Amino acid sequence: MSDLRDPAPYDALLLLSFGGPEGPDDVVPFLANVTRGRGIPEERLKEVGKHYFLFGGVSPINAQNRALLDALRKDLADHALELPVYWGNRNWAPYLTDTLREMVTDGHRRIAVLATSAYASYSGCRQYRENLAESLAALEAEGLPVPRVDKLRHYFNHPGFVGPMVDGVLASLADLPEDVRAGAHLAFTTHSIPVSAADTSGPVETHGDGGSYVAEHLDVARLISEAVRKETGIEHPWQLVYQSRSGAPHIPWLEPDICDHLETLHGDGVPAVVMAPIGFVSDHMEVLYDLDTEATAKAAELGLPVRRSATVGADPRFAAAVRELLLERAAAERDRPVTPCALGALGPSHDLCPVGCCPARALKPAAAGADSPF
Repeated sequence: MSDLRDPAPYDALLLLSFGGPEGPDDVVPFLANVTRGRGIPEERLKEVGKHYFLFGGVSPINAQNRALLDALRKDLADHALELPVYWGNRNWAPYLTDTLREMVTDGHRRIAVLATSAYASYSGCRQYRENLAESLAALEAEGLPVPRVDKLRHYFNHPGFVGPMVDGVLASLADLPEDVRAGAHLAFTTHSIPVSAADTSGPVETHGDGGSYVAEHLDVARLISEAVRKETGIEHPWQLVYQSRSGAPHIPWLEPDICDHLETLHGDGVPAVVMAPIGFVSDHMEVLYDLDTEATAKAAELGLPVRRSATVGADPRFAAAVRELLLERAAAERDRPVTPCALGALGPSHDLCPVGCCPARALKPAAAGADSPF
């Protein structure tokens, strides 16, 4: 990481996330936002929302974003960086357009954006860029100044993201009964997406079998498993698996599912499993339900000891990583030499999303890219 400590040209940081309901009355309106344009009836949304109702209609994601917001502000202040940090969501309050309106009203014109998705994919990157473009167009239509927004690069292989996950896996292994610990397998989990979306994730040159989405997750899994081996002296077998599939059953999605994987491992005589949700920044609903509830119940049914390792959340090392990503990008924007910080075989991701990166089925304007209108 460069020793440069100047955030210019940026005058604010925006934490951009998915959003989630914060009470039972929010669930159906929230899901209507998520599925807008698909014509899904309210009764079906209530059925889809049953996972949220199990937890009182509250997704933990907003509380976790508030914690991350506090961690980012503290880290910047501790390093004498007077840069305000705002928060906006795609699907629930605080809504992105409202936050950007507040930011320009406060005088901000050059905004760095951190999305709470570490990997390349349509839903994890380009869709956020489309949301940004839509919000900027709304500001323009209102006669407000349109700021420049720059999305910070993918951080899946930044040590401040990988390190906390290594510690989480080590803690989970230590929590297993001693007689099964050495033989435990590691199941690295992430959100399943349609195979077609995976194959076209990332820049065009990476399109193909799994695209950047699968390649990036595999790189992180290797990094964590190797760090665990160095720490424990034991090489735990591992596999990348998937969770939280949705959508029409005839459309191929990435497999195997975590519950199917647990059944396979049990059948193979594996004594224990650590489930490591490397695809998620924090413990939001997919982690609470699909792993802590559904997959854990499947393991109990099988008599298979499992532990679920922690996500990164508001770990101070992640907050520091965001600061480093911000300063790295700021230096690059000022044409100053900088060495991006990245672990693993893939190296640092691009700063500016190129044309054809993570394409959508229907072309829509997207900010913070080589083909952006803003």
